[in-house]
Amino acid sequence: FLSMLEEEVYSHSSPIWSQDFLVGATGGQIPIHTVISAPPVARPIYYSTSPVSVDPSTCGSVSPARKPASVLESNPVGEKRKASEPLHHEENKRPRVVGDIPMDLINEVMATISDPATIPETSLLSAHSARDEAARLEERRGVIEFHVIGNSLNQKPNKRILMWLVGLQNVFSHQLPRMPKEYITRLVFDPKHKTLSLIKDGRVIGGICFRMFPSQGFTEIVFCAVTSNEQVKGYGTHLMNHLKEYHIKHEILNFLTYADEYAIGYFKKQGFSKDIKVPKTKYVGYIKDYEGATLMGCELNPSIPYTEFSVIIKKQKEIIKKLIERKQAQIRKVYPGLSCFKDGVRQIPIESIPGIRETGWKPAGKGKELKDPDQLYSTLKTILQHVKSHQNAWPFMEPVKKTEAPGYYQVIRFPMDLKTMSERLKSRYYTTRKLFMADMQRIFTNCREYNAPESEYFKCANILEKFFYTKIKEAGLIEK
Repeated sequence: FLSMLEEEVYSHSSPIWSQDFLVGATGGQIPIHTVISAPPVARPIYYSTSPVSVDPSTCGSVSPARKPASVLESNPVGEKRKASEPLHHEENKRPRVVGDIPMDLINEVMATISDPATIPETSLLSAHSARDEAARLEERRGVIEFHVIGNSLNQKPNKRILMWLVGLQNVFSHQLPRMPKEYITRLVFDPKHKTLSLIKDGRVIGGICFRMFPSQGFTEIVFCAVTSNEQVKGYGTHLMNHLKEYHIKHEILNFLTYADEYAIGYFKKQGFSKDIKVPKTKYVGYIKDYEGATLMGCELNPSIPYTEFSVIIKKQKEIIKKLIERKQAQIRKVYPGLSCFKDGVRQIPIESIPGIRETGWKPAGKGKELKDPDQLYSTLKTILQHVKSHQNAWPFMEPVKKTEAPGYYQVIRFPMDLKTMSERLKSRYYTTRKLFMADMQRIFTNCREYNAPESEYFKCANILEKFFYTKIKEAGLIEK
């Protein structure tokens, strides 16, 4: 189980973020202030901007330190349908899926990781530190600040904001020499554009200029740069992470940008790709095509606190490592050697060897693991289609909505549904039958844990579970 858990954490397609984790691990909000907001746009503006230019070194490289309490107030992910009647969760708790690690053990391990005595304080950053770790540490110490600013036609001019805008114009002009200075000035001071500015010692050292299109569901990033003597410090990554959290707060979950050849590498590191999620009809006429530039997009996940992303991953890896160490300590028992062969015994069953089961060994014949990935994919796809077509599968087809079951995520820590399983299967996440069966079992266990035994959902889970295991046995994945 620990090996599978470790694999889950390191997997690029693993949905390891849950609302419960965010609530338990954090407790505040990063202050990103819109000092001056642009006036609302009454109609679509057919306004062209030029490709983003980024110096390759602006992406930064190092980074540690987390703010004691820094998480964005993101919208919670879906919730579950209501039970037939209110439940007192403690009284109706169901046994967890076999293999789950007890929460008291998790908390005990987390306490050892958080204990300052177990982690020596050092100002030197690890060679494996995240790119934004140093920038995050500087922000926590008050060395740098982030502000979303913009010019305004209907508010009294603010001297500090105007000075920052001039500073941004200077940074962009120096770092993006291929852009006409007049053009940069026009966009930075355009009331329809805003800029996330990076302030250090009262002066601007970097920023990201962008224009929001709320009605179209996306934001276009225009300029992104950090002054040359402040590069390779993780500021570029931390800037983008702040911009992501700002947009999640404003419910815009897609970025678009035209990146020139020097900027593509930076944007790839920030989660951008050429696979555009925004429908073409949403942005055609709002942004202009450019020759020699690549349109890139980034889709945001509202449940991820991006400025703390690397910290959480690092902590999860530490937790996994500690759990594995504890498990290994339990099985590092030295057993006496086998002496039966001295008495003339020629052969003994493997399971009779002392300590063999403690290492995780299991007798053969419990089920056939398909080695061919395509064959496994085809078999699992067929089983999943049968399950989804079953008349009792309707409660589990999609993630649960908040309006249907308030407080669901306070009860269910690891939600799962058939739509998510279909997406995982399509992305080839299920490399073993065990991963597939664990997710399916999670659906049934969650349902029985949240709903009353007499509820319709509870009965559907029981019937569908039996049907699922019938199909698994028919496919030869477990013994009949």
